[in-house]
Amino acid sequence: MPQRAAALQRFAVVTVLGFASGLPLALTGQAMQAWLSMEGLDVATIGFLSLVGLPYTFKFLWAPLMDRFDLPWLGRRRGWLVATQLLLALLLFFLAGISPKGATQAFALLAVAVAFMSASQDVVIDAYRTDLLPGPERGLGASLAVAGYRLAMILSGGIALIWTDAQQGSGWSWPEVYRFMAGLMVAAAAVSATLLPKLAAPPAAPATGASIRHDLQGFVAVVVAVVAGYLLTDQAVAPAVRALMAPLWQGSVLGANLQGRWADLVSLLVGIGISLPLAAWAARRAKFETLLSGLSNYFSQPGAAAFLLFIVLYKLGDAFAGSLMTPFLLKSMAYSPAEVGVVNKVIGLWLTIGGALVGGALMLKLGLWRALMLFGIFQMASNLGFWWLAVSGKGLMPGLVIPAFDWTIVKLAAPTPVDGGLLMVIAFENLSGGMGTAAFLAFLMGLCNRRFTATQFALLSAFASVGRVWVGPLAGVLAESIGWPAFFIVSTVAALPALAMLWWLRDSVRALET
Repeated sequence: MPQRAAALQRFAVVTVLGFASGLPLALTGQAMQAWLSMEGLDVATIGFLSLVGLPYTFKFLWAPLMDRFDLPWLGRRRGWLVATQLLLALLLFFLAGISPKGATQAFALLAVAVAFMSASQDVVIDAYRTDLLPGPERGLGASLAVAGYRLAMILSGGIALIWTDAQQGSGWSWPEVYRFMAGLMVAAAAVSATLLPKLAAPPAAPATGASIRHDLQGFVAVVVAVVAGYLLTDQAVAPAVRALMAPLWQGSVLGANLQGRWADLVSLLVGIGISLPLAAWAARRAKFETLLSGLSNYFSQPGAAAFLLFIVLYKLGDAFAGSLMTPFLLKSMAYSPAEVGVVNKVIGLWLTIGGALVGGALMLKLGLWRALMLFGIFQMASNLGFWWLAVSGKGLMPGLVIPAFDWTIVKLAAPTPVDGGLLMVIAFENLSGGMGTAAFLAFLMGLCNRRFTATQFALLSAFASVGRVWVGPLAGVLAESIGWPAFFIVSTVAALPALAMLWWLRDSVRALET
């Protein structure tokens, strides 16, 4: 019985932490896209503003500091959790006071700061969960973490849309929503400080003054290298790319705005090619020991590099289709905010939670490799539903009417019709996405060494977020260039390389199960 009670406590903890992780993500993702759409920003600009999520792809650069150092009083991991959650609350409160249309640059910079702190919180939560759960509990633990994560996104990405619908909802403004979410992050910090079990420190080499100094110097060196890469890209690469691409647009049917977006996209890719090698060189020169040791330990595994490529590809098609889902439904399909909030963000996310729990249960029977393959096929097929919706339009299938209600925290002022086609497409997409995410999270946990959990999980999850963050600019430009139906076909094809690679890696993935 004591063992069962301890297991139940661990499962409750990972669910709560999943909620804390999911809450700020939508506030720099789909909820922010809804705010920008309602403010009247164009789709290409909204796509580029998805780059505020860049910290999610670089969090492995500062994760080693969270492996090396623990903040005082609260013990391993918990001190970092409380600090990041309180800072998130502060940044969300300030973001609520800025107009995205009137002060777009200031809004974007503060949104980047929110994403940075959210990514830092994720580093700690991922490491804490991986350290807390024994191997046999990771499949179900991953499902519960996804369930908590999606519950938070129901609130910040779904109910928030209903709150902001002036006709059907509560008539809240987006600044009011963001201030409310800031208050919830304060509550999350209180829970982290008082209710989370303590972790035992892992076996590690004793820290010396020199090694601590090297880690701090290494982190500063990496930051300087990334800033230098950004400045070089902004001041030299971008103007050169625009000049080189100018002859390509002669006689083009693309408007000047889209021409500029394609040039920006090429500049971005070149800038990444400059900044990442520069940061790696700086880390080696400054002897950033925890980062270098964690990466060296990971790459000592057989197939480590192939696993990284698979991690990037597995959610790529899903990320492509979902990167501009809110503008597609609100602007192109002309669904109301309340309808999108109810179907895509509330009903859909509950189905994601169901998919995650079903996925966790099926993994006990299927094993890791077969679960990744089956759920990956489902994810790919779900993209075709959005293609069908873009081609056929709405109103082809009988829908239903959500009656008016008032549950204090959320209400519908009048009955809201729900399109049957939208409901069917969202249901399949969220069920398959929930199953795929549960299997994928268990796969990532299986690749980590406990001594370097924060560093390694941050590296792996950073690669996993490449699709979600980096396809945004391309998706926005592509959708405006080729139209939504062709865009969703591209997103379906983008899922095929991961399935082929998973087949090739089947023996290595099966080995992780033991």
